[in-house]
Formats: sequence, structure tokens, C-alpha cells
Amino acid sequence: MSVSSLSIPTVILGVSALLVASRIIVKRVYQIPPVVRTSIVETLDACIFAAVLSLVIITFIVQAFYIPSGSMEPTLMINDRILVAKFLYRFQPVQRGDVIVFRYPLNPQRDFVKRVIGLPGDRVQLKEGVVYVDGGRLSERGYTIKPDFGNYGPITVPPKEYFVLGDNRNNSEDSRFFGYVPRANIIGKALFIYWPPQRIGFVH
Repeated sequence: MSVSSLSIPTVILGVSALLVASRIIVKRVYQIPPVVRTSIVETLDACIFAAVLSLVIITFIVQAFYIPSGSMEPTLMINDRILVAKFLYRFQPVQRGDVIVFRYPLNPQRDFVKRVIGLPGDRVQLKEGVVYVDGGRLSERGYTIKPDFGNYGPITVPPKEYFVLGDNRNNSEDSRFFGYVPRANIIGKALFIYWPPQRIGFVH
């Protein structure tokens, strides 16, 4: 499932540049009364600070994404808006079962969201739709759409790469089709659905 980023850093940079230019112009327009000019400059300073803070948050901490398709149903539904923690994997490893957003290996300009099934070194196999990791059946109760009778593997996940699947296995372009996800491609962990209101809650 391709996801769309709701926050565009280039737009924020453009707005910041416009605000800075406006501040310079206002400072030099002496026809404006000093008190009014000072008030405008302070307002622009606050806006510039907010824009820079937003850029820092988007770049390093958290980012919003829009879900346009159904490959992660029932976990993520079409039109869900989610918050993705970009900082989390700086402090903890990627874990099996995490729902992650990553740059699509075949086209890094696109962002995908899937569930991590295989960690580096894991031996993964799908038999009649059932996932086995290192020979043991993986419990997936509660997040997959049935039935799925597909077969795949067995394969061994390479170092620093991950095997990912969509929860809607019959309607998902995932590692069965595009291969493994390099660690460097992972943007962050999907944490929270914040829209629509009836869907608000943590991503599991």
C-alpha cells in the first residue's frame, strides 16, 4: 500500500522564506509607525519559529500520512490518517509485528506501509496462507483478513533487511513481490490513527 505524506517540508521551507522576506520588508518600511512595525515583526518572528519547529518535528520526530488503499485492512482502512514516529527506531530495534512506513525499494519516491514479519536472519515461509518463522507458526490472530491460501518460500531474510506483508494478504503488494525492505528505507513506526474520529486509536 502506497501512503501519502500529509506534511511537505518543501512547502514549509517556502513559507518560512516568505515570512523571512516579509520581516525584512516590514523592518525597512519606515512609514509604518514604530509600535505597529514592532508588533508585526514580533508576529512574524513567532510564525517563523513555528515553521522551523514544524520542520524539525517532521524531519526527526513524527509525521502524518494518509492511507489511500486497503492492503492493510482491517488494521488501517482507506482514508485513515496516521501518525508515524520517526525517532523511535533510534532507541529500539524494529520488532516483528510492527507496522512500519518505508520507502518503496523499487521506487524510493513512494512510501509504503506494511507489517514486519521477518527480521534479519529469520527463515520465513507461507504455506496455505499460514506464516511460519523459523519453523514455528506465527500467531496473527486479530489483524489479517482471511482467507488466504498463498504459498511462498521458504526464504532467509538477509542482514539489515526485513520481510513485510500487508494484513490484507489477498490485496497487498509486499515482500512477496518486491523483496526485502532495507533498514535504511524505514521511515518510522505507525503509532496512532488520528482521523476519522470513529477510528481514533493506537495502531496494533
